[in-house]
Amino acid sequence: MFELEADSGESTDKKAFYVRLTEQAKHLLAGESDPIANAANLAALIYHAMSEVNWCGFYLFDGEDLVVGPFQGEPACVRIALGSGVCGTAARDGRTLVVPDVDRFPGHIACDARSRSEIVVPLLSTDRLLGVLDIDSPIPSRFDEEDAAGLEALAAIYLGSLADGEPRPRPRP
Repeated sequence: MFELEADSGESTDKKAFYVRLTEQAKHLLAGESDPIANAANLAALIYHAMSEVNWCGFYLFDGEDLVVGPFQGEPACVRIALGSGVCGTAARDGRTLVVPDVDRFPGHIACDARSRSEIVVPLLSTDRLLGVLDIDSPIPSRFDEEDAAGLEALAAIYLGSLADGEPRPRPRP
């Protein structure tokens, strides 16, 4: 059975925090390949482990737009076009975006007016876009390059659970 470990000082040692969080994510997603189940559990894990976040979740690419998937936080925008806002830009460009002040990001989409900073990690499988992992904070400059590296590692665990981005059939007992 998986058990969430309490945050013992994310702000004082971010690298150790992400090492613990990636280990928890590996155990949490182990043996499951359903993309929705794993996204839901990973969003909950990150949301409850990280301090000073007000939204954490996934937008999944449907071939045309990013569509809201499993998340924790207030209700969110349902569809985001590629190239729109932080999520759409990260998805289009295929790179992680760390935005210290969302009000200064051209075309920012304010799904939650409380959000002041944001980080978005694209989910790419063999150069195919599957979606993005999006985290918002009410604190300006909440995220940095250590967060980017840690969240990219978590995204890789998620992608690895999907067998190259494709859902695997569950073994029957």
